[in-house]
Amino acid sequence: MAWGKKKGGRKEPLFGLPAALADLRLTAADRIPGGEDKPKKSAKSSAKRKSEDAGDEPPRERKAPASRSGAKRRSKSRFGAGLGRLVYWGAVLSLWGVIAVIGVVIYVGAHLPPIQSLEIPKRPPTIQIVGIDGSMLAQRGEMAGANVALKDLPPYLPKAFIAIEDRRFYSHFGIDPIGILRALVTNVLHRGVSQGGSTLTQQLAKNLFLTQERTMQRKLQEAELAIWLERKHSKDEILELYLNRVYFGSGAYGVEAAAQKYFGKSARNVTVAEAAMLAGLVKSPSRLAPNRNPEGAEARAQIVLTAMADAKFITEAQAQASIGHPSYNVKPAGAGTVNYVADWIGEVLDDLVGQIDESIKVETTIDPKLQSVAEAAIIDELAAKSVKFNVSQGALVAMTPDGAVRAMVGGRNYSESQYNRAVTARRQPGSSFKPFVYLTALEQGLTPDTMRQDAPIEVKGWKPENYTHEYFGAVTLTQALAMSLNTVAIRLGLEVGPKNVVRTAHRLGISSKLEPNASIALGTSEVSVVELVGAYAPFANGGFAVAPHVVTRIRTLSGKLLYMRQPDERSQVIDPRNVGMMNAMMRETLISGTAKKAEIPGWPAAGKTGTSQDYRDAWFIGYTANLVTGVWLGNDDNSPTKKATGGGLPVEVWSRFMKTAHEGVPVANLPSSPGGWGLSNLAQAASQVSPPTAAAPGPAPASAGGYRPPPPTRANVRPEAAAGLDGWLMDRLFGGNR
Repeated sequence: MAWGKKKGGRKEPLFGLPAALADLRLTAADRIPGGEDKPKKSAKSSAKRKSEDAGDEPPRERKAPASRSGAKRRSKSRFGAGLGRLVYWGAVLSLWGVIAVIGVVIYVGAHLPPIQSLEIPKRPPTIQIVGIDGSMLAQRGEMAGANVALKDLPPYLPKAFIAIEDRRFYSHFGIDPIGILRALVTNVLHRGVSQGGSTLTQQLAKNLFLTQERTMQRKLQEAELAIWLERKHSKDEILELYLNRVYFGSGAYGVEAAAQKYFGKSARNVTVAEAAMLAGLVKSPSRLAPNRNPEGAEARAQIVLTAMADAKFITEAQAQASIGHPSYNVKPAGAGTVNYVADWIGEVLDDLVGQIDESIKVETTIDPKLQSVAEAAIIDELAAKSVKFNVSQGALVAMTPDGAVRAMVGGRNYSESQYNRAVTARRQPGSSFKPFVYLTALEQGLTPDTMRQDAPIEVKGWKPENYTHEYFGAVTLTQALAMSLNTVAIRLGLEVGPKNVVRTAHRLGISSKLEPNASIALGTSEVSVVELVGAYAPFANGGFAVAPHVVTRIRTLSGKLLYMRQPDERSQVIDPRNVGMMNAMMRETLISGTAKKAEIPGWPAAGKTGTSQDYRDAWFIGYTANLVTGVWLGNDDNSPTKKATGGGLPVEVWSRFMKTAHEGVPVANLPSSPGGWGLSNLAQAASQVSPPTAAAPGPAPASAGGYRPPPPTRANVRPEAAAGLDGWLMDRLFGGNR
């Protein structure tokens, strides 16, 4: 049985120590004061004890309320404590701010090249391209004029930049805190970026060492470099560097290049008004360039003049005189087709001189006057007739008989399209390729008097037709070439062999791939304008191969010669007798054939028209003993024109150009056959292509070769028109290659 489990149960007796301690009990007095086992007091005992305590002690007096002065003292005490905390935390935050700034400076500096190794970079090389007369045609690279010393500039020129860009230039240390604060306030008030706080030194640092990206890191790098520049260079040195490196738009870097570009004079000679315009360009060179936006440039210049007067750099009278009577002489921006020439030069420059690390001058064969005439001829003719004939583009190449390019137009507007249709584009030449077929035939023993049939022909299912869809029976080769008869050209090509025709074309200068098939006689393989014109040059120079070229000499600006073109080795690619016969035949194209409109008063000329299938391309390549010129017109997307033929627009462009190009030039004859087929044969051929009359045919006079043309028969009689054969052809030509 467990102990104490049942009340009143039996108790077991205790013996020894347990018996002695059985009646022992601890009272509250026996406990240690503050012990954890202190018993809780009841509410009554607590109240009793409080009353007993109150009886033992005298009653406490009631405290009076605190005075107002004491409250003020406590308020001041609390304010002092708050101010102390504010100062403390302000100091802590300032310390951390300084540490953060130092960290940022170190970080930004770590991403810069070592300051001690920084050097002012060399000006990037420029390529000056000059014409045959030494005049400037174009520039490539960063157009930088020569460095101009600060002391050589008129004093108002640098002051114009200081007035508008950095009024405190001579007093700050590279960074202008006052300017930054002023710009910040202005931008906040205008709710946008309306004013910058960069100093001239910061702008120079950005131009010399950094990119144009707008990031905080770049701005911090710019500030560090500005401080470095101020420590390394004097104020005048910094200002001189700035004026010679800042960008002025239109590719011009530095005040000298800008003054030459916009005013045609040295920066040493600019007026106050011109200095103000130059200083105003820095804000937005592409938008305010005076050759693009003369009104905006002038308005900005007036702001600069006002700032100069406000800074006491010029008088109010000077400012008003310049504002009221500006003396700007901005050079007008041309159509820029000479840039096609500049691009072509850029493509061959590496082959001529390799990598360049200094500025160079490239002397060319381009005649600026002829270039302007060629440009106007293409642009004006297209402006007048492009809609009527659905022709959007054109190209022209003119070169001397030895291959020196005098003018090149690669398109109607360089700013809209930089694609060079004179060099890069390859198009079907149509019938302008036929001279290579006829030359091959002459080289195999035929003559201009050789007769061939103009009749329908079929080649493996292909049935080419004449441009007029009519046939003239037996005709001479001279007649067939002048009238651009397709069936005769194809028969002749098959007779001499398409591969031989291709070899002839390549020998004369065609570099494009040509397909040796039956259609090669109709010019179905594509070529460029410049190579086709170059391949015609041997007809004008007596049979010698030429390499079309535009660069004659390359020098550094200091005068060191880097390249000089050596004369071509005279390689006879056409027998002189064949040259004379081809010239006599192709003269007939201009006398009575498809290019009768092409004429140069007093000058013997020859050539060939060409029109590709569906009127997609219209060509005329013509030449004198002075100049070989080719014209192409068509569309970049190879879409058909509205019946634009080689004898139409291209001949008109060619004639306009060539008439001007030959003014004042002594007349020279084309090469003729030595002691052989000559003028008498030419007169005979001319009589053969004249429209027949109703008179009974009689025997023709014998030619030098003893040949008498047959009397006209029904097969070769051609319809008569008021304008002759050419008028009839031009009125009735509606399809096929010509």
